[in-house]
Amino acid sequence: MSEVYESIDAEYATSPAAPAIARMCAWLEVSRSGYYEWRSRPESATAKRREELKLLIAKAFDDSDGTYGYRRIWWQLSRWGVRAGAELVRALMRELGLVACQPRPWRPSTTVQGQAGPIPDLVRRDFSAETPGAKIVGDITYIPTWEGWLYLATAIDCATRKVIGWAMGDNYKTPLITAAIEMAARNIDLPGGAIFHSDRGSNYTSGEFAAVLERLQIRQSGGRARLSARH
Repeated sequence: MSEVYESIDAEYATSPAAPAIARMCAWLEVSRSGYYEWRSRPESATAKRREELKLLIAKAFDDSDGTYGYRRIWWQLSRWGVRAGAELVRALMRELGLVACQPRPWRPSTTVQGQAGPIPDLVRRDFSAETPGAKIVGDITYIPTWEGWLYLATAIDCATRKVIGWAMGDNYKTPLITAAIEMAARNIDLPGGAIFHSDRGSNYTSGEFAAVLERLQIRQSGGRARLSARH
C-alpha cells in the first residue's frame, strides 16, 4: 500500500497539473484517510527510507553509465528486491539531478579515413550476388526509445537479401558491428574472397574492425554513401 501512497505523493509534489489527492485516491482505490495517515508518519522514518533509496538509485544509474531513465531504474530496483513506486523513483532522481543521457543520432562520416588505411570499393554499386555470403553489406540504424537511442547493426547477404547477422546496443562503437559480422560468419558458410561492404564511418574503418575481417578472411570494401537495408 505504501507504494500507492508514494506514487500519489510523488505525482502531487512534482506535477503542477496533478489531480486532487481525493481524486487520485479514488482512482487507485485507496482511502484518503489512509494516505494522510501515511503522510503523518514520523518524518525520520520516511526520510531515512528516501535516503536509502537514493543510494540504490544512484548505484543503478552509475551501473548503467548514466543511460537509465526512471523506468529502468525502477525495474532494476525490483530485480534487487527493493519495493518502490516508479513515480517515487522518478521524483528521487529529480532530487539527485540524475538525467539519462540521450545519445545524438548517429550520422555516418563518409570522408574521414579511419585507422585501417585506404579501403577500396570492391562493389561499385553492384549489390547483386549469386552465391550466399559472397557479398555482405553492413549498416547501422538508430531507433529512438523512451530511454534514449538504441543502435542496430546489421549484416545483409546480397544473394538472399536476408539479414544474416545483427547486434543491438546503446552505442555504435566497433564492438557492435563486430558482433554483427561475427554472427553472420557463424550463420553462413562464407566462400573464398567474401566481401563486406559498408560506408566509411569511423567505426567501419577502424583498425580494430579491419583486424576482425582479416581474421574471418573477409575482404573489406567501402563506399562513399551510407547504405540502407533496401539495397
